[in-house]
Amino acid sequence: MNIIFKEQIRKWGTGMMAAGLLLGGGLLPAEAAHAAPAAAQAKALQSSVVLKWNGVITPQAGIYSGGKVWVPVSFLRDSLKMPVTYDQTEKTYSIGKGNTLTKLMVSDYSTAISVNNYFLGDYEAKNINNRLYIPFDLMTDYLGYQGDWSASTGRLNIMKQKQNAISINTESFIKESEDAPIRLDYPQVSGLANADAQKKINAMIKQQILSYAEDAQKQIANKSEEDRPYEFEGGYVVTYNKDGVLSLVTEQYGYTGGAHGMTFRNAFTFSLKDGKRLLIGDLLKANPNYKKELNAKLAKQIKAEGGYLGGFTGLNSEKYFYLKEGKLVVFFQLYEYTAYASGFPQFTFTFKELLPDGSSPFATLK
Repeated sequence: MNIIFKEQIRKWGTGMMAAGLLLGGGLLPAEAAHAAPAAAQAKALQSSVVLKWNGVITPQAGIYSGGKVWVPVSFLRDSLKMPVTYDQTEKTYSIGKGNTLTKLMVSDYSTAISVNNYFLGDYEAKNINNRLYIPFDLMTDYLGYQGDWSASTGRLNIMKQKQNAISINTESFIKESEDAPIRLDYPQVSGLANADAQKKINAMIKQQILSYAEDAQKQIANKSEEDRPYEFEGGYVVTYNKDGVLSLVTEQYGYTGGAHGMTFRNAFTFSLKDGKRLLIGDLLKANPNYKKELNAKLAKQIKAEGGYLGGFTGLNSEKYFYLKEGKLVVFFQLYEYTAYASGFPQFTFTFKELLPDGSSPFATLK
């Protein structure tokens, strides 16, 4: 079971829901005892959404609820032809494959989502009317899709995003142990025109993972027999793969006893032209005052966080960010400026608010 899901179970309690959810073609092998109450709770303030795939209306319908469009898992299975399986032991649904492998773990309290073993705390699936749905923004942010949404007609046309012509494969560092297993998934790219750039990108990502694995093994070596079992696990998500730029986030989680484990988050944004790891300043060159303006915005927002501990005087690194469509997301580590319960503070800015009109963050990279 995904170790970060385990952390969520510790927070939620031990009760697990036997998740019998209808995916349009019958129940997956689980019980439906808890489906009806959840469906009744989610029934208010909903409207049906016509789902199209490349302009063609599909038999599946989405739902507009809570200010967003929800897409049934049956649409991913039947119209997008993504494999969907259910693990009875783990109470987990697996959707898709490769670098967009998505897992949904159903508990009594929520349906958590991970992509490539990377837990997405800001996203969750829902049981609506006895069917399992995911938010459409999960598909646009992490699964490589885009859509044209018309609120007036209630129609959503879904298409594949046009991405860089590269392949992204998942590799793993695995060291099995009954009381201290290590499994770290990480991406490696292929298909770049510049072989040296490809080698540079892969080496930088792999080195960061191997460094964490080395530290984990040192902790395991010092573990006593009386200590609780240790676990180390990691994953990644690709957040942007266009315009000759690749942006991704990695997380490594370790549990060595105590009330909770610790997670380290890293991010890499590369120019595929030469393999250079881009910093925030490389993308905001058109604004000579970007650092002052960005620090002012960050100071205001981070100090408004409920768990702010003080100490922020400006960015001490321009590496901890990632890209989304038209946006830059800056994040900080656990405990860096906020309490653990606040998670990873992250702040999203559009390039329109950070750059002069008409400027592109990628102009100098081409």
